[in-house]
Amino acid sequence: MNTVILPTHTPALFDAAVKRATELLRAGEVVALPTETVYGLAANALDEKAVAKIFQIKDRPANNPIIVHIASVEMAKRCVTAWLNPAEKLARAFWPGPLTLVLPCAKEIPGMVTAGGKTVGVRWPGHPFIQAVIRECGFPLAAPSANLSGRVSPTNAEHVRKQLGDKISLIVDGGQSQVGIESTVLDLTVSPPQVLRPGMIHAESLAAVIGEFRIQKSEVNSEHGETFRSPGRLRRHYSPKARLLVLSWRNDANLNSQLSALKSQLLDCHVIAHTHIPSAEHFARVSVIPHDAEAFARAIYAELHRCDEAGAGLIVVETPPESPEWSGIADRLRRASA
Repeated sequence: MNTVILPTHTPALFDAAVKRATELLRAGEVVALPTETVYGLAANALDEKAVAKIFQIKDRPANNPIIVHIASVEMAKRCVTAWLNPAEKLARAFWPGPLTLVLPCAKEIPGMVTAGGKTVGVRWPGHPFIQAVIRECGFPLAAPSANLSGRVSPTNAEHVRKQLGDKISLIVDGGQSQVGIESTVLDLTVSPPQVLRPGMIHAESLAAVIGEFRIQKSEVNSEHGETFRSPGRLRRHYSPKARLLVLSWRNDANLNSQLSALKSQLLDCHVIAHTHIPSAEHFARVSVIPHDAEAFARAIYAELHRCDEAGAGLIVVETPPESPEWSGIADRLRRASA
């Protein structure tokens, strides 16, 4: 397939890309669009045949639901059967933004979107391009990450091209994703509400708006077991090609000691650090991400993509701090290393 990448960095290019993306989406096609979290593989959420193409392109398990992206609270309400009071509070506080709300599903949403479940995750993304496309289309978009299932999510158009360039006709380049990991997912159909997937809107922020909630801890090992209420529940997910280890170390000697059994892999080992920076002498590459949760989230997937491109045989990532703002990052690294 001849894939076109459309830029958006001037008003005229932005408008032209909106027009082309809308044409394809109205025709039942699938396109890759930028969001503030990661790039999404989008189709008309009300068109089951179009949604089926997403699953085929990604090789996505059928029991893994897709988040529905909207561009107004009114559109969100059309996707659900009950707009609960916490949803109103959370939408006012965090939308547009990286928060997905799980609510009872309206009959207009195809069962393929919800993996046959009775709930649907809805999100108003913060990126101006996908907002413009949804408004122009007039319908919500089903849009999981624009990558092969289980692989590292894309945070720029080039990441999408390298994984899906022969499978889709259009990728819109909206720049680097500014959040960098997937949205927080909060299930409002249970009491108290339950975080199904942590993200950069973390526990303290949610508690300030809705008070009590729980965090879902359980995971599944099989891609073909129970139906989930949220994507991102598989034990292994967001994974680079190489084996990934998450380690803590005090100094070079301590890190080298932990890796002593893997000496044969160290020449192909890439280290990603944020606090204790090891010498590059024994490793193929050492990269440093700032010791700041938001900066780390923006950069981590791009670093993992670089490791893949460089042919890393082993990736070592320094353990993130155990504080609420790092919980989404810790979740992604745990699944990537499973």
